[in-house]
Amino acid sequence: MTTNLGALLGIDLPLIQAPMAGVQGSALALAVSNGGALGSLPAAMLTPQVLRAELQTLRSGTQRPFNVNFFCHTPPVPDVTREATWRVALAPFYAEAGLDNTVVPAGAGRVPFTAEAADLLEAFRPAVVSFHFGLPAPALVQRVKAWGARVLSSATTVEEALWLEAHGADAIIAQGLEAGGHRGMFLTDDVTTQMGTLALLPQILGAVNVPVIAAGGITDAAGVAAAMALGAAGVQVGTAYLLCTEATTSPIHRVALQSDAARHTALTNVFTGRPARGIVNRVMRELGVMSAAAPAFPLATAAMAPLRAWGEQQGMGDFSPLWSGQNASGCRPVDAAEVTRSLAQGFDRRRG
Repeated sequence: MTTNLGALLGIDLPLIQAPMAGVQGSALALAVSNGGALGSLPAAMLTPQVLRAELQTLRSGTQRPFNVNFFCHTPPVPDVTREATWRVALAPFYAEAGLDNTVVPAGAGRVPFTAEAADLLEAFRPAVVSFHFGLPAPALVQRVKAWGARVLSSATTVEEALWLEAHGADAIIAQGLEAGGHRGMFLTDDVTTQMGTLALLPQILGAVNVPVIAAGGITDAAGVAAAMALGAAGVQVGTAYLLCTEATTSPIHRVALQSDAARHTALTNVFTGRPARGIVNRVMRELGVMSAAAPAFPLATAAMAPLRAWGEQQGMGDFSPLWSGQNASGCRPVDAAEVTRSLAQGFDRRRG
């Protein structure tokens, strides 16, 4: 089903800037929203204090709708045996760096949406609230909807799309295999169920009765036009915004995105414990992109963090999650407004 996504979300362009935790804050979201599309703030890695400050910045910086994105995973119970196995796997890297692998900082780094987060969010009443890894408890979904927000979430299979529709999603993001960052998969851990955007999109369109937004591999106007020609109500774009001046993407990550290395990405669980697409680097090659030793999401992050910090101090991205979609060709070091205008030409092509 195709519908007017602009009318549903209150935006001029049916374009959503993908929320990208760790490489952006409110500045990117503001630039995109003020450009007529839907800017997104990733909240999963923010403390309540920082989230409140970012929401205040958004509210004071634009009269346009914006999206706030949360994870809704179930925090795992720490497994001492699995954690020990993970530290053994990382031990050679720790030794090389001169780090003590018995001293690992606590904290998972990513938290799910909670009633406390809803309390904070309700004071700002964003027009759109989106989720990754399914949806939160029904009571929380209804609470978000009660203040008038539209609820979005990502589906990586037809089954997930049907589940999201049945549980209250107002629109569904069809996240193709090409997409960078974490897979939104939540009904299965089987990565063989994942498919490309151009295969996934029409199948979800044929199965649900809510608007479907295409995501994955779309970095230019031609990609936008192609997704719209297949019947998408809109598109979500992330990788094309990574080099924008408003993004907080690190210098190491920026160099990688503009190098030949960006043509080789893979799904990996070694950084967080959950499949996510990034540019292949040393730790992915040497551990294997999908490691059975990695603790459950997001617990793998803690032991990798000291290695990442050490590597980046040496000017290396060997242990850093260099998130990127399969198509980084649209990445340009320009303002987000320019990227948004360029992508918007794809809607004009479709109408033409």
